[in-house]
Amino acid sequence: MNAMLVLPIILPFAAAAASLLVKGNVWWQQTVSLLGSVLHFGACLWLFFHVCQIGVAALQVADWPAPFGITLVADHLSAILVAVTGTLSLAAMAYARAEISTDLLSAGFHPLMHILIGGVCGAFLTGDLFNLYVWFEVMLMASFGLLVMGQEKAQLDGGVKYVMINLFSTLLFISGLGLLYGMTGTLNMADLHMAVRNVPDKALLTAVAAIFMAAFGIKAGIFPLFFWLPVSYHTPPVAVSAILAGLLTKVGVYALIRMFTLVFTLNVAYTHGLLLVAAVLTMVTGVLGAAAFNEFRRILSFHIISQVGYMVLGLALLTPLALTGAVFYLLHHMIVKANLFMISGASRGAAGSFELSNLGGLYRNRGFLSFLFFVPAFSLAGFPPLSGFWAKMMLIKASLAGGFYFVAAAAAMVGLLTVYSMSKIWGEAFWKPAPEDAELRFSGRMAQEQDISREIWMLVPIAILALVTIVIGLIPAPFVKIAGEAAHELLHPQIYVKAVLGRG
Repeated sequence: MNAMLVLPIILPFAAAAASLLVKGNVWWQQTVSLLGSVLHFGACLWLFFHVCQIGVAALQVADWPAPFGITLVADHLSAILVAVTGTLSLAAMAYARAEISTDLLSAGFHPLMHILIGGVCGAFLTGDLFNLYVWFEVMLMASFGLLVMGQEKAQLDGGVKYVMINLFSTLLFISGLGLLYGMTGTLNMADLHMAVRNVPDKALLTAVAAIFMAAFGIKAGIFPLFFWLPVSYHTPPVAVSAILAGLLTKVGVYALIRMFTLVFTLNVAYTHGLLLVAAVLTMVTGVLGAAAFNEFRRILSFHIISQVGYMVLGLALLTPLALTGAVFYLLHHMIVKANLFMISGASRGAAGSFELSNLGGLYRNRGFLSFLFFVPAFSLAGFPPLSGFWAKMMLIKASLAGGFYFVAAAAAMVGLLTVYSMSKIWGEAFWKPAPEDAELRFSGRMAQEQDISREIWMLVPIAILALVTIVIGLIPAPFVKIAGEAAHELLHPQIYVKAVLGRG
C-alpha cells in the first residue's frame, strides 16, 4: 500500500503530459486538466486517511534501502499538507475555467500548473534533502513560467525579481547541502537526525543551520527576506495567484519545520531564538505593509507574510501546543488565503478592477459573494468561531505559557491590524456605493448565458472552500487532534526515523 505514496507526485505530471497532447483543443484541454485534478485530489485524500490509520508511511523507491536510495515519507504533517494541496489544486483548476483565456491556455497554463502541483507534493513527501532541492527547482521553473505568462510589464518585472531572489535561495540551499554532506556523509533526513550528533564541530553545524534558515526563510517569505512576494503575487491571473498564495510559501515553512525539528535541534536556544525574533518581525512588517496599500491583491500578498510569522512562531516556541497551533494554522491559512485571492478575482470580474477606489456596491449587487468574502476574511483576522480564531488562540496561549508575553501581545496586535485591513476591503469594495462605471457593469453583467456559466465556475470553488473554513471553525476538535498528532511526531523524531530506517 505504501507504493501509492508516489501517486500525488506522478498524477500531476501525467495530467501535464495529457494536457499537452490535447493542446490544440480548448475544451479537451480544460476537461483533461480538471479530470487530472480530480484524480489527484482522490489520491491525496487516500494518502491522508492512510496515514491517519497506520501512522508514518515510508517508501524506498526501487527497493534501494535508506539512506542510499530515494525515500518518500508521509507523516501526519506531510499528509495534511498534501491533502490541502490536492484540494486547492482542484479548486484552482475549476476556477481557471472561468478566467483563463485561450491565449494563456495556448501558452501552457495547464501543464505548468500541474507541474507546479507535482513539485509541491514532491517537496512535502521527499525524505532526503537533495530531492527537496530538486523539487524546489521544479516549483521555481513552473511558477516563473506562470508568473510571466501574460508577458505584461508588471508581470515581467515581478517575475524577474521573484526568480532572482529565489535563485539566491537556491545558491544558499545547495551550499548548505554541500557543507552538511561533508560533515555527515548523508542527506537522508532520518539518517541526518542521528548523524549530526556525531559532528565534532557544533559551532560549524550551527552556522550551517543558519544557512538553511536563510534559504528556507526566503522561500517562506519571513523577515527580512520577503520583499520578492508583494511585487509578484498581484501580477499573474487570479488562478495562479491563488495557488501560489496557498502553497509556495508553505513549502518554505514546511522545510523549516522539518529541518528544525528533525535535524537542527542541538542548539535550540540560538536557532529557535532567531526564528522567534524573525517570526515577530514578520508578523508586524507584513500587517503594516497590508495597511499601507489599497489594491486588493497587494493587501492579500502582504497578509501572506504576516500570517507566515504565526506559523514560524509555533516552530520557534517548540512546545506541543505551539507546534499543534502551527500545523493547524498551516491547514487554515492555505485554504483561506487561496480563497481570498479567488474572491478578489470574482470581485474584479463583477466590478472591473482590483483597486479598492474603483470598487463598490458588491454587497448590494453581489450579496452571495459578499458572504463568501466575509467568511475567509474574518477567519484570517481571527474572529470566533472561524478557523483562524482557534489557530491564533493556540499560538497566543503557547506564547503566554512559555513566558513570552511580548510575543503574545504582538500576535494579538497583528490580529487587530488584520481586522483593519479586512474591514478596509469590506468597506471599500463591498459596502460603499458602486462607482458609475461599475453600476453600468453590474446592470449588464448577466445578459449572456456565457456569463452565468462563468460565474458558476468562479463561485462554486469559492463556496466550497468557504464551507471548509466554516466546518473547521465550528467543529475544530478533529482538526486539532490531527494537528496534535503531527506535533507529537515532530517532537518525537524517533517515530519518523524508525519508519524510514527501521530503527529508532
